[in-house]
Amino acid sequence: MKEVLEIVVKALVDSPDEVSVKEIAGDSATILELRVAADDMGKVIGKQGRIAKAVRTVVKAAASRENKRVVVEIIG
Repeated sequence: MKEVLEIVVKALVDSPDEVSVKEIAGDSATILELRVAADDMGKVIGKQGRIAKAVRTVVKAAASRENKRVVVEIIG
């Protein structure tokens, strides 16, 4: 899931080198912490959070194929 998130977000931002994803394994779910450059936050979140919601949907769909639960957190 980490790789899927990285690929999608790097395609959206102006500074793909500053994209980092930290994977934290929990009991019931895996948390993916996404960090991007401050200038790219708007591009990742989008108007009214639409892009962030779409990114989360794609990652959840990829996780559901492996019967896993994933939560994406965007950190500034």
